[in-house]
Amino acid sequence: MDTDSTTRTLGRSGIRVSALGFGCWAIGGEWQDATGQPLGWGRVDDEESVRAVRRALDLGVTFFDTADTYGAGHSERVLGRALGKHRDEVVVATKWGNVFDEEKRTLTGVDDSPAYVRRALTASLRRLGTDHVDLYQLHLSDADPARAAELRDACEELVAEGLVRAYGWSTDDPDRAAVFAEGPHCTAVQCALNVLQDAPQLLQVAEDLDLAAVNRSPLAMGLLGGRRGGTGAGDIRSRPPAWLPGFGDGAGADPEWVARIEALRAVLTSGGRTLAQGALAWIWARSPRTVPIPGFRSVAQAEENAGAMAKGPLTAGQLAEIDRLLGR
Repeated sequence: MDTDSTTRTLGRSGIRVSALGFGCWAIGGEWQDATGQPLGWGRVDDEESVRAVRRALDLGVTFFDTADTYGAGHSERVLGRALGKHRDEVVVATKWGNVFDEEKRTLTGVDDSPAYVRRALTASLRRLGTDHVDLYQLHLSDADPARAAELRDACEELVAEGLVRAYGWSTDDPDRAAVFAEGPHCTAVQCALNVLQDAPQLLQVAEDLDLAAVNRSPLAMGLLGGRRGGTGAGDIRSRPPAWLPGFGDGAGADPEWVARIEALRAVLTSGGRTLAQGALAWIWARSPRTVPIPGFRSVAQAEENAGAMAKGPLTAGQLAEIDRLLGR
């Protein structure tokens, strides 16, 4: 197996990770905002989640990305339990900035104060059952840049204390990403990226500032994994907020998105890939700084996603063909 296609360096940190990470939003289970809007992906089986994480470890996945607010703390607890004695063999990323009621599984607000960073980290370490986080990320995509500079400095203090190895910002704004990147231990920007939603400016920032681009929504919230129908009541895709494209309210996948995916199917499924594996292969071909983090809820999904690594990235010719098909 080509080592270069199965591992990546996490930006300027020098931390080595598998080229594929696993995103742990879905395994947090059901949670909601104060109005009752679902924020999870529906019900989950915690035992299956644990089995899926452990299967991912078997298959060479060494990077797991979660957030304190996923499932109002539940995702961190499940991930910590699943990793167990393997904690030091993997790179764990989590996020802060949202405030939630763990008991009611409800998002209650945000807190961008420097004082909150430490409180949030202390709680995350407890739920994860660890003494440090490898990558700590600001979860407020549109936080004020001046305040973000203070949060960056607070993260540097956490690095100096050994509580955090590196940090980053989950934002789709290149200018905001650059503010965090002024800190010597900032090593990543987390941005939305998939074959239907390119992010050239963010990828350029990553290249210019020596950051990893950790890619959320690499499978377009399941559409590039083949999801077409409606979703359950506790699933965010059943009542998609304005920032979540590709799904009609309660009606399943947007027909226009489905048509675009079908136009790409032959290219993405080349080389014996599944549709999802082809979507991940596009991301790897797009930039050597990318680390996609598809979600998962089952051992079968873990196996399919991890299987993409052995097949490697698409070719430059296939990238060009996809741009032609999409009229880019």
